[in-house]
Amino acid sequence: MKKLALAGLLSLATSAAAFAAGETHHVAFHVDQNDPKVMTLALNNAENVAAYYEAQGDEVVIEMVAYGPGLNMFIDGKSPVADRIERMALEMEGHLTFSACGNTLKKMTAKLGSEPPLISEARVVPAGVVRLMELQEEGYAYIKP
Repeated sequence: MKKLALAGLLSLATSAAAFAAGETHHVAFHVDQNDPKVMTLALNNAENVAAYYEAQGDEVVIEMVAYGPGLNMFIDGKSPVADRIERMALEMEGHLTFSACGNTLKKMTAKLGSEPPLISEARVVPAGVVRLMELQEEGYAYIKP
């Protein structure tokens, strides 16, 4: 009888722990300013959110979307936060995505005469605004630092 009660308690404890932990949260950060303070704030927010949910035993999926003047955040050789993005991408692999607006990239290319190189961590999406809309439709929280 003691073994049966112990097995029941262990099963209950395991089920409760599995139920209490493991929630996944989703957040989209919007950067549209060529301002190192805004870029740094967005990255700080992302790290803080990740640390908070990790401490809770949960996961978080973060996407940082940059367009307009904010695209400079992802321009290789111009980004004031490139080193930090590289570090964060490694530390948060699979949980952090950097999306660059294709519309802004096309306009920059036309103005410069050649496409500006993006940092390796950035992926191009067709339109930054549309990407933010899609993420919100998928249930992502929206943050604009």
